[in-house]
Amino acid sequence: MELGVSKVLIIGAGGVGRVVAHKCSRLNDVISDIVLASRTKSRCDEIAAEVKEMTGRTIVTDQVDADDVEATTALLRKHRPQLVINVALPYQDLSIMDACLAAGVHYLDTANYEPPDEAKFEYKWQWAYQDRFREAGLMALLGSGFDPGVTNVFCAYAQKSLFDEIHTIDILDCNAGNHGHPFATNFNPEINIREITQPGRYWERSPDGSGEVAGGEWKTIEPMSMHWDFDFPEVGVHRAYLLYHEELESLCRNIRGVQRIRFWMTFSENYLTHLRVLQNVGMTSIEPVNFEGREIVPIQFLKALLPDPASLAKNYTGKTSIGCLVEGIKDGSKKRVFIYNVCDHEAAYAETRSQAISYTTGVPAVCGAVMMLTQKWKGAGVFNIEQLDPDPFLELLAQQGLPWHVEQR
Repeated sequence: MELGVSKVLIIGAGGVGRVVAHKCSRLNDVISDIVLASRTKSRCDEIAAEVKEMTGRTIVTDQVDADDVEATTALLRKHRPQLVINVALPYQDLSIMDACLAAGVHYLDTANYEPPDEAKFEYKWQWAYQDRFREAGLMALLGSGFDPGVTNVFCAYAQKSLFDEIHTIDILDCNAGNHGHPFATNFNPEINIREITQPGRYWERSPDGSGEVAGGEWKTIEPMSMHWDFDFPEVGVHRAYLLYHEELESLCRNIRGVQRIRFWMTFSENYLTHLRVLQNVGMTSIEPVNFEGREIVPIQFLKALLPDPASLAKNYTGKTSIGCLVEGIKDGSKKRVFIYNVCDHEAAYAETRSQAISYTTGVPAVCGAVMMLTQKWKGAGVFNIEQLDPDPFLELLAQQGLPWHVEQR
Protein backbone atom coordinates (compact mmCIF):
# COMPACT_ATOMS: atom_id res chain seq x y z
CA MET A 1 0.00 0.00 0.00
CA GLU A 2 1.49 3.34 -1.00
CA LEU A 3 1.72 6.07 1.61
CA GLY A 4 1.33 9.78 1.01
CA VAL A 5 -1.52 12.22 1.69
CA SER A 6 -3.54 9.65 3.53
CA LYS A 7 -6.49 8.54 5.58
CA VAL A 8 -5.89 7.58 9.21
CA LEU A 9 -8.18 5.65 11.53
CA ILE A 10 -7.83 6.43 15.24
CA ILE A 11 -9.05 3.73 17.64
CA GLY A 12 -9.71 5.08 21.13
CA ALA A 13 -11.64 8.14 22.30
CA GLY A 14 -10.07 8.83 25.68
CA GLY A 15 -7.82 11.76 26.53
CA VAL A 16 -5.05 10.63 24.16
CA GLY A 17 -7.52 9.96 21.36
CA ARG A 18 -8.82 13.50 21.76
CA VAL A 19 -5.30 14.94 21.37
CA VAL A 20 -4.57 12.74 18.35
CA ALA A 21 -7.82 13.83 16.68
CA HIS A 22 -7.08 17.51 17.30
CA LYS A 23 -3.51 17.27 16.05
CA CYS A 24 -4.38 15.20 12.96
CA SER A 25 -7.03 17.77 12.06
CA ARG A 26 -4.33 20.43 11.70
CA LEU A 27 -2.24 18.41 9.25
CA ASN A 28 -4.14 18.91 5.99
CA ASP A 29 -0.96 18.60 3.94
CA VAL A 30 -0.33 15.05 5.19
CA ILE A 31 -3.64 13.61 6.41
CA SER A 32 -6.51 13.76 3.94
CA ASP A 33 -9.22 12.01 6.00
CA ILE A 34 -9.70 11.13 9.66
CA VAL A 35 -11.90 8.41 11.15
CA LEU A 36 -12.32 8.14 14.94
CA ALA A 37 -13.76 4.92 16.39
CA SER A 38 -14.24 3.44 19.85
CA ARG A 39 -16.59 1.20 21.78
CA THR A 40 -18.66 4.27 22.71
CA LYS A 41 -19.50 6.22 19.56
CA SER A 42 -20.97 9.13 21.52
CA ARG A 43 -17.49 9.94 22.85
CA CYS A 44 -16.19 9.99 19.28
CA ASP A 45 -19.05 12.27 18.24
CA GLU A 46 -18.26 14.65 21.10
CA ILE A 47 -14.59 14.89 20.06
CA ALA A 48 -15.51 15.28 16.39
CA ALA A 49 -17.87 18.17 17.21
CA GLU A 50 -15.20 19.83 19.32
CA VAL A 51 -12.59 19.48 16.56
CA LYS A 52 -15.04 20.85 13.98
CA GLU A 53 -15.70 23.89 16.16
CA MET A 54 -12.02 24.58 16.87
CA THR A 55 -10.40 23.74 13.52
CA GLY A 56 -13.18 23.49 10.96
CA ARG A 57 -12.09 19.95 10.07
CA THR A 58 -14.64 17.13 9.70
CA ILE A 59 -13.93 13.80 11.39
CA VAL A 60 -15.93 10.68 10.53
CA THR A 61 -16.93 8.62 13.58
CA ASP A 62 -17.76 4.96 14.01
CA GLN A 63 -18.24 2.28 16.66
CA VAL A 64 -16.05 -0.75 17.22
CA ASP A 65 -15.27 -3.31 19.89
CA ALA A 66 -11.51 -3.49 19.45
CA ASP A 67 -11.39 -6.81 21.33
CA ASP A 68 -13.22 -8.33 18.36
CA VAL A 69 -10.80 -9.01 15.50
CA GLU A 70 -13.54 -9.65 12.94
CA ALA A 71 -15.40 -6.45 13.84
CA THR A 72 -12.19 -4.41 13.75
CA THR A 73 -11.20 -5.96 10.42
CA ALA A 74 -14.62 -5.06 9.03
CA LEU A 75 -14.16 -1.49 10.26
CA LEU A 76 -10.81 -1.22 8.45
CA ARG A 77 -12.20 -2.68 5.24
CA LYS A 78 -15.13 -0.26 5.42
CA HIS A 79 -12.99 2.87 5.78
CA ARG A 80 -9.78 1.70 4.03
CA PRO A 81 -7.25 3.80 5.96
CA GLN A 82 -3.53 3.73 5.21
CA LEU A 83 -2.71 3.69 8.93
CA VAL A 84 -4.33 2.76 12.24
CA ILE A 85 -3.34 4.90 15.23
CA ASN A 86 -4.10 2.66 18.19
CA VAL A 87 -4.72 4.67 21.36
CA ALA A 88 -7.14 2.14 22.85
CA LEU A 89 -6.28 -0.05 25.86
CA PRO A 90 -3.02 -2.06 25.86
CA TYR A 91 -5.14 -5.21 26.21
CA GLN A 92 -6.37 -4.61 22.66
CA ASP A 93 -3.03 -4.26 20.85
CA LEU A 94 -2.93 -7.81 19.50
CA SER A 95 -6.49 -7.88 18.23
CA ILE A 96 -5.92 -4.58 16.41
CA MET A 97 -2.63 -5.86 14.95
CA ASP A 98 -4.47 -8.98 13.74
CA ALA A 99 -7.09 -6.79 12.09
CA CYS A 100 -4.42 -4.65 10.41
CA LEU A 101 -2.83 -7.78 8.95
CA ALA A 102 -6.19 -9.06 7.71
CA ALA A 103 -7.10 -5.72 6.10
CA GLY A 104 -3.63 -4.75 4.86
CA VAL A 105 -3.21 -1.61 7.00
CA HIS A 106 -0.12 -0.14 8.68
CA TYR A 107 -0.16 0.02 12.50
CA LEU A 108 1.03 2.38 15.27
CA ASP A 109 0.53 2.29 19.04
CA THR A 110 1.73 4.11 22.17
CA ALA A 111 2.01 1.29 24.72
CA ASN A 112 2.88 -2.39 24.55
CA TYR A 113 0.47 -5.27 24.94
CA GLU A 114 -0.56 -6.29 28.43
CA PRO A 115 -2.69 -9.39 29.10
CA PRO A 116 -5.91 -8.52 30.95
CA ASP A 117 -5.43 -11.15 33.64
CA GLU A 118 -1.79 -10.42 34.50
CA ALA A 119 0.04 -7.18 35.36
CA LYS A 120 2.90 -7.90 33.00
CA PHE A 121 4.48 -5.61 30.40
CA GLU A 122 6.43 -7.42 27.71
CA TYR A 123 7.09 -6.87 24.03
CA LYS A 124 7.36 -10.60 23.30
CA TRP A 125 3.75 -10.84 22.14
CA GLN A 126 4.13 -7.99 19.66
CA TRP A 127 7.67 -8.88 18.58
CA ALA A 128 6.22 -12.28 17.61
CA TYR A 129 4.36 -10.47 14.79
CA GLN A 130 7.64 -9.53 13.06
CA ASP A 131 7.51 -12.14 10.30
CA ARG A 132 3.81 -11.67 9.60
CA PHE A 133 4.10 -7.90 9.15
CA ARG A 134 7.29 -8.24 7.09
CA GLU A 135 5.76 -10.84 4.79
CA ALA A 136 2.65 -8.68 4.37
CA GLY A 137 4.78 -5.65 3.46
CA LEU A 138 3.29 -3.72 6.38
CA MET A 139 4.92 -1.56 9.05
CA ALA A 140 4.03 -1.77 12.75
CA LEU A 141 5.48 1.01 14.93
CA LEU A 142 5.45 0.21 18.65
CA GLY A 143 5.49 2.70 21.51
CA SER A 144 5.12 6.08 19.79
CA GLY A 145 3.96 7.93 22.89
CA PHE A 146 6.18 9.82 25.33
CA ASP A 147 7.48 7.10 27.62
CA PRO A 148 7.68 4.81 25.76
CA GLY A 149 8.21 6.91 22.67
CA VAL A 150 9.93 10.28 22.92
CA THR A 151 12.23 8.98 25.65
CA ASN A 152 13.32 6.17 23.30
CA VAL A 153 13.97 8.72 20.56
CA PHE A 154 15.98 10.86 23.00
CA CYS A 155 18.17 7.79 23.62
CA ALA A 156 18.54 7.16 19.87
CA TYR A 157 19.50 10.82 19.37
CA ALA A 158 22.06 10.60 22.18
CA GLN A 159 23.55 7.51 20.55
CA LYS A 160 23.63 9.11 17.09
CA SER A 161 24.76 12.65 17.91
CA LEU A 162 25.90 13.18 21.50
CA PHE A 163 28.00 10.18 22.61
CA ASP A 164 30.64 7.78 21.36
CA GLU A 165 29.72 5.37 24.18
CA ILE A 166 26.58 5.35 26.33
CA HIS A 167 27.06 3.77 29.76
CA THR A 168 23.88 4.50 31.74
CA ILE A 169 20.38 5.80 31.02
CA ASP A 170 17.88 6.96 33.63
CA ILE A 171 14.43 7.90 32.31
CA LEU A 172 12.76 10.33 34.71
CA ASP A 173 9.08 11.29 34.56
CA CYS A 174 7.68 14.07 36.74
CA ASN A 175 4.13 15.40 36.76
CA ALA A 176 4.26 18.49 38.95
CA GLY A 177 0.70 19.43 38.10
CA ASN A 178 -2.35 19.77 40.37
CA HIS A 179 -5.80 18.52 39.34
CA GLY A 180 -7.54 19.45 42.60
CA HIS A 181 -8.81 15.95 43.50
CA PRO A 182 -7.79 14.04 46.66
CA PHE A 183 -6.86 11.02 44.51
CA ALA A 184 -7.06 10.47 40.76
CA THR A 185 -5.00 8.88 38.00
CA ASN A 186 -3.83 10.76 34.92
CA PHE A 187 -4.70 7.98 32.50
CA ASN A 188 -6.80 4.81 32.63
CA PRO A 189 -6.90 4.00 36.37
CA GLU A 190 -6.70 0.24 35.84
CA ILE A 191 -3.58 0.51 33.66
CA ASN A 192 -2.01 3.20 35.86
CA ILE A 193 -2.42 1.36 39.16
CA ARG A 194 -1.37 -2.01 37.73
CA GLU A 195 1.78 -0.36 36.40
CA ILE A 196 2.96 1.14 39.69
CA THR A 197 2.01 -1.68 42.06
CA GLN A 198 4.04 -4.39 40.33
CA PRO A 199 7.66 -5.04 41.44
CA GLY A 200 10.27 -2.58 40.22
CA ARG A 201 12.78 -3.84 37.64
CA TYR A 202 15.80 -2.43 35.88
CA TRP A 203 18.37 -3.82 33.46
CA GLU A 204 22.10 -4.04 34.13
CA ARG A 205 24.92 -5.56 32.12
CA SER A 206 26.62 -8.51 33.81
CA PRO A 207 30.34 -8.08 34.64
CA ASP A 208 31.19 -11.18 32.59
CA GLY A 209 28.98 -10.17 29.67
CA SER A 210 26.55 -13.04 30.18
CA GLY A 211 22.85 -12.69 30.84
CA GLU A 212 19.39 -13.26 29.48
CA VAL A 213 19.30 -10.15 27.26
CA ALA A 214 22.25 -8.68 25.35
CA GLY A 215 24.78 -9.66 27.98
CA GLY A 216 22.79 -8.35 30.93
CA GLU A 217 20.06 -9.27 33.37
CA TRP A 218 16.96 -7.89 35.03
CA LYS A 219 17.19 -6.86 38.68
CA THR A 220 13.91 -6.96 40.62
CA ILE A 221 13.07 -4.92 43.73
CA GLU A 222 9.98 -4.50 45.92
CA PRO A 223 7.43 -2.01 44.53
CA MET A 224 8.32 1.62 45.25
CA SER A 225 11.29 0.58 47.42
CA MET A 226 13.94 2.69 45.66
CA HIS A 227 13.70 6.45 45.21
CA TRP A 228 15.76 9.43 44.14
CA ASP A 229 15.33 13.17 44.70
CA PHE A 230 15.94 14.70 41.27
CA ASP A 231 16.04 18.35 40.20
CA PHE A 232 13.67 18.52 37.22
CA PRO A 233 13.91 21.48 34.81
CA GLU A 234 11.29 24.20 35.48
CA VAL A 235 9.56 22.29 38.31
CA GLY A 236 12.37 21.71 40.83
CA VAL A 237 13.27 18.81 43.09
CA HIS A 238 10.78 15.93 43.30
CA ARG A 239 11.08 12.41 44.65
CA ALA A 240 11.08 9.79 41.89
CA TYR A 241 10.52 6.06 42.45
CA LEU A 242 12.00 3.22 40.43
CA LEU A 243 9.39 1.37 38.36
CA TYR A 244 9.50 -1.15 35.57
CA HIS A 245 8.48 0.42 32.26
CA GLU A 246 8.27 -1.25 28.87
CA GLU A 247 10.76 0.91 27.01
CA LEU A 248 13.57 -0.58 29.09
CA GLU A 249 13.02 -3.91 27.37
CA SER A 250 13.69 -2.61 23.87
CA LEU A 251 16.30 0.01 24.77
CA CYS A 252 18.59 -2.49 26.47
CA ARG A 253 18.68 -4.32 23.12
CA ASN A 254 18.94 -1.33 20.80
CA ILE A 255 21.29 1.12 22.54
CA ARG A 256 24.77 -0.20 21.87
CA GLY A 257 26.97 -0.90 24.88
CA VAL A 258 24.65 0.50 27.54
CA GLN A 259 25.61 -0.80 30.99
CA ARG A 260 22.44 0.03 32.96
CA ILE A 261 19.02 1.44 32.24
CA ARG A 262 16.32 2.43 34.74
CA PHE A 263 12.95 4.22 34.83
CA TRP A 264 11.73 6.60 37.56
CA MET A 265 8.41 8.35 38.18
CA THR A 266 7.42 10.96 40.77
CA PHE A 267 4.51 10.58 43.20
CA SER A 268 3.31 12.83 45.99
CA GLU A 269 3.03 11.53 49.55
CA ASN A 270 -0.72 12.08 49.34
CA TYR A 271 -0.93 9.84 46.27
CA LEU A 272 1.18 7.12 47.87
CA THR A 273 -0.86 7.19 51.08
CA HIS A 274 -4.11 6.71 49.17
CA LEU A 275 -2.52 3.94 47.12
CA ARG A 276 -1.26 2.08 50.19
CA VAL A 277 -4.72 2.17 51.78
CA LEU A 278 -6.35 0.91 48.57
CA GLN A 279 -3.80 -1.91 48.33
CA ASN A 280 -4.25 -2.85 51.98
CA VAL A 281 -8.00 -3.30 51.57
CA GLY A 282 -7.64 -5.20 48.29
CA MET A 283 -9.06 -2.57 45.95
CA THR A 284 -6.08 -2.71 43.54
CA SER A 285 -6.36 -6.48 43.00
CA ILE A 286 -6.95 -7.87 39.51
CA GLU A 287 -8.25 -11.18 40.94
CA PRO A 288 -12.06 -11.55 40.73
CA VAL A 289 -14.03 -11.69 44.00
CA ASN A 290 -17.60 -12.82 44.62
CA PHE A 291 -19.93 -9.97 45.59
CA GLU A 292 -23.62 -10.63 46.11
CA GLY A 293 -23.62 -13.62 43.80
CA ARG A 294 -21.55 -12.17 40.97
CA GLU A 295 -17.86 -11.85 40.22
CA ILE A 296 -16.26 -8.42 40.14
CA VAL A 297 -12.64 -7.37 39.71
CA PRO A 298 -11.76 -4.91 42.51
CA ILE A 299 -9.56 -2.63 40.40
CA GLN A 300 -12.29 -2.37 37.75
CA PHE A 301 -14.78 -1.36 40.44
CA LEU A 302 -12.26 1.20 41.74
CA LYS A 303 -11.92 2.57 38.20
CA ALA A 304 -15.67 3.23 38.18
CA LEU A 305 -15.36 5.25 41.40
CA LEU A 306 -12.38 7.41 40.44
CA PRO A 307 -12.60 10.57 38.29
CA ASP A 308 -12.44 10.00 34.54
CA PRO A 309 -8.90 11.13 33.59
CA ALA A 310 -10.37 13.18 30.74
CA SER A 311 -12.40 15.17 33.29
CA LEU A 312 -9.24 16.39 35.03
CA ALA A 313 -8.07 18.52 32.10
CA LYS A 314 -10.15 21.68 32.55
CA ASN A 315 -8.81 22.62 35.97
CA TYR A 316 -5.30 21.14 35.74
CA THR A 317 -2.44 23.51 36.54
CA GLY A 318 1.33 23.07 36.59
CA LYS A 319 3.74 21.24 34.30
CA THR A 320 5.22 17.89 33.41
CA SER A 321 8.99 17.52 33.09
CA ILE A 322 10.18 14.28 31.48
CA GLY A 323 13.53 13.26 30.09
CA CYS A 324 16.55 10.99 29.87
CA LEU A 325 19.68 11.39 31.98
CA VAL A 326 22.41 9.85 29.82
CA GLU A 327 26.01 9.24 30.87
CA GLY A 328 28.89 8.07 28.73
CA ILE A 329 31.95 9.10 26.74
CA LYS A 330 32.40 11.69 23.99
CA ASP A 331 35.81 12.37 22.40
CA GLY A 332 37.53 10.51 25.20
CA SER A 333 35.91 12.51 28.04
CA LYS A 334 33.05 11.71 30.39
CA LYS A 335 29.77 13.36 29.51
CA ARG A 336 26.40 13.60 31.29
CA VAL A 337 23.32 15.24 29.78
CA PHE A 338 19.61 15.49 30.48
CA ILE A 339 17.46 15.51 27.32
CA TYR A 340 13.95 16.63 28.24
CA ASN A 341 10.64 18.28 27.50
CA VAL A 342 8.45 20.43 29.75
CA CYS A 343 4.72 20.61 29.01
CA ASP A 344 2.17 22.95 30.60
CA HIS A 345 -1.24 21.51 31.54
CA GLU A 346 -3.12 24.75 30.90
CA ALA A 347 -1.51 25.27 27.50
CA ALA A 348 -2.37 21.70 26.51
CA TYR A 349 -5.99 22.27 27.51
CA ALA A 350 -6.23 25.54 25.59
CA GLU A 351 -5.14 23.79 22.39
CA THR A 352 -6.72 20.34 22.63
CA ARG A 353 -9.05 20.31 25.69
CA SER A 354 -6.76 17.72 27.28
CA GLN A 355 -4.27 17.72 30.14
CA ALA A 356 -0.52 17.45 29.60
CA ILE A 357 -0.31 13.69 30.26
CA SER A 358 -2.62 13.03 27.32
CA TYR A 359 -0.95 15.75 25.24
CA THR A 360 2.56 14.35 25.72
CA THR A 361 1.32 10.92 24.59
CA GLY A 362 -0.93 12.04 21.74
CA VAL A 363 1.44 14.47 20.03
CA PRO A 364 4.24 11.87 19.58
CA ALA A 365 1.67 9.39 18.23
CA VAL A 366 0.77 11.90 15.52
CA CYS A 367 4.45 12.64 14.86
CA GLY A 368 5.12 8.93 14.40
CA ALA A 369 2.14 8.71 12.06
CA VAL A 370 3.49 11.59 9.97
CA MET A 371 6.90 9.90 9.78
CA MET A 372 5.21 6.81 8.35
CA LEU A 373 2.79 8.63 6.04
CA THR A 374 5.58 10.75 4.53
CA GLN A 375 7.87 7.68 4.31
CA LYS A 376 10.60 9.31 6.39
CA TRP A 377 10.22 6.12 8.39
CA LYS A 378 9.42 3.07 6.31
CA GLY A 379 9.97 -0.65 6.33
CA ALA A 380 8.19 -3.97 6.59
CA GLY A 381 7.97 -5.61 10.00
CA VAL A 382 7.64 -4.60 13.64
CA PHE A 383 9.77 -1.67 14.84
CA ASN A 384 10.48 -0.08 18.20
CA ILE A 385 10.74 3.65 17.74
CA GLU A 386 14.43 3.96 18.71
CA GLN A 387 15.37 1.77 15.74
CA LEU A 388 14.48 4.63 13.35
CA ASP A 389 16.17 7.95 12.52
CA PRO A 390 15.52 10.32 15.46
CA ASP A 391 16.24 13.60 13.67
CA PRO A 392 13.09 14.17 11.55
CA PHE A 393 10.87 12.99 14.41
CA LEU A 394 12.45 15.39 16.92
CA GLU A 395 12.22 18.28 14.46
CA LEU A 396 8.51 17.63 13.97
CA LEU A 397 7.94 17.06 17.70
CA ALA A 398 9.13 20.58 18.48
CA GLN A 399 6.97 22.03 15.71
CA GLN A 400 3.90 20.20 17.04
CA GLY A 401 4.11 21.62 20.56
CA LEU A 402 6.70 19.57 22.48
CA PRO A 403 10.02 21.45 22.27
CA TRP A 404 12.96 19.52 23.69
CA HIS A 405 16.25 20.59 25.24
CA VAL A 406 19.68 19.18 26.07
CA GLU A 407 21.15 20.25 29.41
CA GLN A 408 24.67 19.45 30.62
CA ARG A 409 24.58 17.92 34.09
